[in-house]
Amino acid sequence: MVNQTQQILRSIGIVPVIKMDTPDHAAPLAAALRRGGLPAAEITFRSEAAVDSIRAIAKKEPEMFLCAGTILTPKQAQQAVEAGARAIISPGTNLDTVRWCVQNNIPVIPGCASPTEVEVCLREGLSTVKLFPAEVLGGVAMLKAMAGPYAEVNFMPTGGIGLVNAGDYLALPNVLCCGGSWMVPGNLLAAGRFDEIETLVREAAALRDRVRPQA
Repeated sequence: MVNQTQQILRSIGIVPVIKMDTPDHAAPLAAALRRGGLPAAEITFRSEAAVDSIRAIAKKEPEMFLCAGTILTPKQAQQAVEAGARAIISPGTNLDTVRWCVQNNIPVIPGCASPTEVEVCLREGLSTVKLFPAEVLGGVAMLKAMAGPYAEVNFMPTGGIGLVNAGDYLALPNVLCCGGSWMVPGNLLAAGRFDEIETLVREAAALRDRVRPQA
């Protein structure tokens, strides 16, 4: 399952990171992401609408690679998986959450901000981690430095990434995919302007295809 998850995320390249304020927008948003060429979403546990939004997307868009983000506890991870999330993403390395996911055969991508945290994840048997907050930590330069000692590690940089710099990240061999919120601005989502969101998603997918034509 881990290898399959890595293949899926590498092919998608850019995962929209989304805070949902109402589950009513979940299904039409997911359809816009799919039509735009990014059939994936990280629904963050930053609102009470997260679980119901994941459930709605899993029901309406079952082919979507649906992740739950900002997961801080095993309880949240369980709620997300029961609602239909296929992977768990966290801002930091919480070993209780990591071990729950591993024990239940759920792909998990914990956040790392240092070599020490990367090595903690390696000891837990993980080979994919999230660099967060990516730009604050040095961004592309940090990832290039990490590639030497941790050649076997795949990174999902998130934080401070947008259309202007996503290509620099995607060009790195040790970057599995990028996470970013710029494709689904809160104001467009709140207004239900899914056509405009789809346009932003298409721009991101086109960038991915230019940088990774073989993905």
